[in-house]
Amino acid sequence: MGYLNKLFRRKESVPPDQASTAPLDPSSLAEFVVDDIKPHLTLGSSQSTGVGHGKNFDSLLVLNGTAESSDGLPDFALLCVADGSEETEDGSRASAISVRSLASSLTQGAILDLLAPDPVRHSESLDEMVKLAIERSNKVVRANAEGGTTTLTAAFIVGNEAVIGHVGDTRAYLIEGDGIQSLTSDHTIVQQLLDTGTISEEEASVHPQRDVLWNEVGKAIDVRPDVDTHVCPPGSYLLICTDGLWEVVSDDGLLETVNEVEVPQLIAEALVDEAKKAGSEDDITVLVAYFPSPPEESF
Repeated sequence: MGYLNKLFRRKESVPPDQASTAPLDPSSLAEFVVDDIKPHLTLGSSQSTGVGHGKNFDSLLVLNGTAESSDGLPDFALLCVADGSEETEDGSRASAISVRSLASSLTQGAILDLLAPDPVRHSESLDEMVKLAIERSNKVVRANAEGGTTTLTAAFIVGNEAVIGHVGDTRAYLIEGDGIQSLTSDHTIVQQLLDTGTISEEEASVHPQRDVLWNEVGKAIDVRPDVDTHVCPPGSYLLICTDGLWEVVSDDGLLETVNEVEVPQLIAEALVDEAKKAGSEDDITVLVAYFPSPPEESF
């Protein structure tokens, strides 16, 4: 059973051993420390305006929770990335409001309930809670950034599972070993044409409407988020980014950098640098999460 299925159920607590006042045996200290180390989820983030870009239309928001307790509370995190439309002045405001609204909704619901002493199971699944949070974000943006629209991609992570909520053409990737998988599908007119077989990949790459979105936060009364849950294996990376990165750095380039750099914060910074060197004119935002492998039992 995954953590998300147990989200609001407490495990049976294991009573701690009686404390001992006897001196530690120095020869056993190294083994004691290694055996008690819990590998934790680690995160990295970086952002920059595009080449020659004066105003930043991207927004990011990260919440990270690390736990050490006998009841088995897993690490958790919320990663949000939004890319406001540059067609209106309120695009940057729309992106900022969208990530804050989504984080506020999930904090008041899923996160506070996860941390409660005696959490109870909700009638909604976490997928549904993420979907409702995005729909609320749409209403808040429309009320507070009139005319402004934005993409929005978020990952709510509990343990090794991630609920991905997505609107627009910001993207989420899962990188494991030598493989990279896109977890989101762009909400563009061109992607719809590709999905229906109307045009080829080659035609899509030069299509004049390749950047036109049919689904954005703030665009219409009803927004249509994609929400899916993914298991992230030990040793894998979750990458969330705006089109300022993926339009100029190929999937192979993303994979190569992740495997070479390995440390989430350094990966995020390296990818932003690569996008700038490639001449990205769009703002660049990158979030990276690393799902740790369990500690080795012995040396």
